[in-house]
Amino acid sequence: MKILIVEDEQHLADGLRFNLEAEGYEAEIAHDGETALDHVQKSVFDAIVLDIMLPGIDGFEVAARLRAKQNFTPILMLTARGRPEDVLKGFEAGTDDYLPKPFDLEIFMARLNGLLRRREWMRKEKTGSRIDDIYTVNGKTIDFANLELRSTGETVHLTLMEIKLLRYLIENENVTVSRKTILEEVWDLQEDTDTRAIDNFIVRLRKYLEDEPNNPQIVRTVRGIGYKFVSGNE
Repeated sequence: MKILIVEDEQHLADGLRFNLEAEGYEAEIAHDGETALDHVQKSVFDAIVLDIMLPGIDGFEVAARLRAKQNFTPILMLTARGRPEDVLKGFEAGTDDYLPKPFDLEIFMARLNGLLRRREWMRKEKTGSRIDDIYTVNGKTIDFANLELRSTGETVHLTLMEIKLLRYLIENENVTVSRKTILEEVWDLQEDTDTRAIDNFIVRLRKYLEDEPNNPQIVRTVRGIGYKFVSGNE
């Protein structure tokens, strides 16, 4: 597998490449955001390790630009800004997992390997799930295995974070779930966080699913509490 390391600290970037190659990966380094975007245009990577504090455009912007073009490559965000608000900002930009600096190398490898396995895991994971890998709502087909939402003549590629949230809401259909619960159960954020940040993800899901996103009938707001998924499926 081929990994792109986007990190401006030379010593850290070289150390990550050395250890990745020792584990059998192929690794390339980009020391700034523009170079990273250029690498992605020229090559296909199985995962991207992305620092946030970069020269020029930062990692948040890099992730957002990548996701504007494609959603397929998992992104592991490295950040010295480990506040929950910063982590959520990374998720909103399209990253799939995060690791605060400084970090242990074994933890880094475990998180990266887990990220690379996650798509396959979503294909196979059945325990505790009340829904199939193919789910239809409002004439739209959600393919959890391939992270796609399909409707007539159109396919939307979802990020891992979007598909995890969508699956959680569907599994709890007709149950009101709080923003705090979503943060804890979907993104494993236990600290005090501005839970309104979750609203940005809900807005995107409504654009994908609803006929009238400003008048949602599927992903409904329960004022003062959170959200409820109502499919209308019999």
